[in-house]
Formats: sequence, C-alpha cells, structure tokens
Amino acid sequence: MTKIGIIGGSGLDNPDILEQAVDQAITTRWGLPSTPLKHGKIGGIDVILLGRHGREHTITPTHVNYRANVQALKDCGCTHILATTAVGSLREGIGRGDLVILDQFIDFTKQRATSFHETFAPHQPVHTPMANPFDPGLRAILVGLCEQHHIPFHRSGTVVTIEGPRFSTRAESGMFRTWGADVVNMSVATEAALANEAGIPYAAVAMSTDYDCWKTDEEPVSWDAILSVFNGNAKKVTRLLIEAIPLVAQGKL
Repeated sequence: MTKIGIIGGSGLDNPDILEQAVDQAITTRWGLPSTPLKHGKIGGIDVILLGRHGREHTITPTHVNYRANVQALKDCGCTHILATTAVGSLREGIGRGDLVILDQFIDFTKQRATSFHETFAPHQPVHTPMANPFDPGLRAILVGLCEQHHIPFHRSGTVVTIEGPRFSTRAESGMFRTWGADVVNMSVATEAALANEAGIPYAAVAMSTDYDCWKTDEEPVSWDAILSVFNGNAKKVTRLLIEAIPLVAQGKL
C-alpha cells in the first residue's frame, strides 16, 4: 500500500494540507526525528508530514538528524518521499519563484552523517549506487504537473548542498557555478543519499528564492528576502504536492 512521506523545508511544511491529522511521537535507532510524525490523508492517500527544521524552525541545517528523519519514515512504512526545499539560484535563467525538479546533487557538506552504514558485516561492504539520486518516476509526475499548470519551472537541475547555516562567500558561489551546479541549498544531498540507501524513491521540488551572492549587481541573499519569495510562492508548491500524491498512489510513474 502506498504511503508517502513529505519532508517540508522552510515555510513548506504546513500541516493544514492533511485531513484527519494526528501526531505520532517516534524514536529510531538514530534518535529522534526533527518533529513528531504527523499522519493524515491527502485525497484518501496515507501521508506522513515531517518538518525538516522542526515546527518552529529551531534546528540548523547541520544539526538536522537526517538519519532519524529518513529512518522514521521508513519504519512507518513510507513507500516514497517527496521533499521541498528553498534554494539559491546559480543561473541567470532560474528566477526568483521558479521551481526546479532536481535530478543531481553535489555534496559539499563536511560535518554530517551521510550513511546508515557505520560498519560493514564481515566481507559484506555496502556501496549504494548514486548515479541518479532523484527517482525518475517521481520527477516525471512533478514535471508533468508543472507543465499542466503552466508553473515557471526547470525540468532538471544540479543542487550543491553546503553545510550552513551561513550563506556562501562570493568565491564559493562562483566556484559552484564553474562546477556545473544550478542551485545551492543546505539539506537535499544528505537526505537524497540516505533515502537511496534506505531504498525509498525520493524526489525534491526546489523553489528558487534568491541569487545567492554571485550576482554583483544585486544585494547578497538574506533570510528576509528568502521569506518574502516564499510567502508569494508557497501555495504553488503545496498544490503541486497535493496533486502529485494521487498520481504516485496510482502508479503513474
């Protein structure tokens, strides 16, 4: 039976999208997830909502317990994970408010547990393939809905995930552009890697909120600027998720 986990990023973890919502406190072998799991339904489909940074946005990107978050969703039977995230644009053509259906990541984090495997069983190493870390079927559903509703979006994009919570320097932002990254954020590479290890199809909808700091003709990114773009665009991301969930349950991947 399909059960979909939604990991909501900043401003995109609204529990009001769920019907019959109830909280479940849960712990995992990796500790507590960021929030109690909020179980409910969307269009009759079982959904679990988890706020990545806590319900009051108190957990920094580095200190999110990503392993516990993904493990909790797996332990509760989630068959798919859809995530939302704010990103800074590294390309002129990815404007504020545009959505990006991510297909690749570059992991530039330095302090995180990025694997469930701390040791291997004797002579049984586990090396998870990561050539395509975002599930193609889930991505196709998100792309199709963006096209259907004429939402400004980009059907692919490489995200570079940095440690945070600080923003990039201009030198770093320029370096990420030369690497071929399209957007920058502080969470998705870690989450995608763990979801793949856990065997759960994962896709992420990224909302571009700023131009990081590589554009010298604009003010560098600020938290207030990010929130301003969020407030004007969160509804389209919510709509996208609500309409995607029945399609995932119907197996239209």
